[in-house]
Formats: sequence, C-alpha cells, structure tokens
Amino acid sequence: MALPPILQGRLRLPLIGAPLFILSNPALVIAQARAGIVGAFPALNARPAEQLSDWLCEIEEALRAPGPDGRAPAPFAVNQIVHRSNKRLEADLAVCVRHEVPIVITSLGAVEEVNQAVHSYGGIVLHDVINDRFAHKAIEKGADGLVAVAAGAGGHAGTLSPFALVAEIRRWFDGPLFLSGAIATGAGILAAQAAGADGAYMGSAFIATEEARADERYKAAVVSGRAQDIVYSNLFTGIHGNYLRASIEAAGLDPDHLPDSDPSKMDFGAEGGAKAWRDIWGAGQGIGSVEAVTPVEALVDRLAAEYAQARERLASA
Repeated sequence: MALPPILQGRLRLPLIGAPLFILSNPALVIAQARAGIVGAFPALNARPAEQLSDWLCEIEEALRAPGPDGRAPAPFAVNQIVHRSNKRLEADLAVCVRHEVPIVITSLGAVEEVNQAVHSYGGIVLHDVINDRFAHKAIEKGADGLVAVAAGAGGHAGTLSPFALVAEIRRWFDGPLFLSGAIATGAGILAAQAAGADGAYMGSAFIATEEARADERYKAAVVSGRAQDIVYSNLFTGIHGNYLRASIEAAGLDPDHLPDSDPSKMDFGAEGGAKAWRDIWGAGQGIGSVEAVTPVEALVDRLAAEYAQARERLASA
C-alpha cells in the first residue's frame, strides 16, 4: 500500500478535500492545495460549461507559486459524474485532457473510455465506490485507485462500516485507496490509514471554511450540527445521501417521513433534478468535530496537529 507516485512527497497530510457540489470553487481548491492537501471540485460546479477552462487556468496559475511553508502545492483533482444523465461529460472531459488535470475522480459509474482519456497524458483516475462489487468493476475498467465511501459520509454515501468496506477491498486490491465517512479530525485521518487505506477523503469540514462557496447559514449549520442532525435519503437526487435536517425542514419537508425517489429518474444534467434541491444541504456525520468557520489554512493546521498528536499517542501506548 502506498500513495500514488503523483502524490508521494507532495502532501502535508494524506488527505483529499472531497469535491463539494456547488460549494467547491477555485478559491477553495487553491487554498487546499497550497495548504498541502489535494483540492478537488466537481466539473459541474463550473456554470456555464465554458467556465470550466477558466477555472482550470486560474487554479494552474495560482499553484505555480510555493505554498505558505515553501513546499510546492499539492496536486488538484476534478470530479466527473459519469452517469448517463450528465450531458456535459464528453465536453468537460475534453477540457480536462487539454489541461492535463493530474487527478480525475469519477463517480456514479465506471467508464473505460474516461480512464483511457486521463491516462493518455499521464493523469490518474480515482473512482468512488460504496461496496466491494463496485470496487471490482472500477478497477476492471481501468481506474488507478479507489475512494471507499462508507457510512456517515456527506452527500452520496453508502451504508457499510468503514472497517468492513476497507477490509473487503484490501483482500484483493493493494493500489491507492482513500476512505470517506465521518472523518473530520487528524485522528480520523490516521484511523483511515490504520484501517488499511492510504489516506482520507474529507468534505464536510471544508464546508465551514471561509473559501467555500456556501451560504453563511449552511456554514453555521455545520458548526452547530451533530451526527444526529444528519438524515439519509434518496429523495433529492435518486441516490441515497446524507443531508442536514435543518435544510430539509426549511424546504417544508418532514425529515422523518421522506418519500423514496425513483432511481431511474436520476438527473445530473446542467439543469437537472439536483439543481432543484440546491438548498438541501449535504453533510456527513463528522460535523460534530467542526467548531468554527475558519480559513482552509487554519483547518489544515489543526488537522496536522491532531494527526501528529494521534501518532504520538499510539507510539507511547
């Protein structure tokens, strides 16, 4: 087990900042990469589609300079939704190829042609999965590594224990593996490694940062929220995910009696169903560890200190 070569020696922490629907923008990605972790954003966040190239130019230019500690910034990633309803996929992928995006994170389907396109210029593909069956499919289709999305992760998430999911994948796969699911502390990052992953994949903690493109009420809800404030439902996109109870109530819905959605109506097009629910706020069960809205740099500083302290505790145990 090891980080992929593109990340070796380039990270302050073994951590990917998860791509956040609507919220991740160049400012957030740049701050994450300059702080020493992988920053990521969904290609669909760039609207209109023509903005994607502008965003990549902005990120590339900003990451040419050293980070605050003098080290070269970490690489960045673009998330591509490969579900058939994403009519932008072909055009967005072509933009990523033209810019030679170093890491592409694929979601909701494994497509061999997407992997081949990224490999054509030396990039790598990480595919997010919620179970071992999907993990096998992703690697068979040519993904270089996996993101295991376990119970408690924000947004689209599975239901399996992180220990069970990582253990099953590690029975046959020794490539790059990142773990997602209620990780919001430095100790959680170390726990992901102890469980068998190469690093962690963290989203919800970055919602409550100054750089995230989130409503201030959203950030405040993450800071004040706890695990019990998270509701698991497939109503909003057709795929089960975790959302803040307060935002569901604000939409006039009863969080405890949400109807099921028809998965066949999933729509990740530019004007798709997900956009209709943009005020339903995704978040994971780890929000209880988020205590304030801070700059990304301060959050990564906290995570690094917690990570070092957790390693020291284990060493002295």
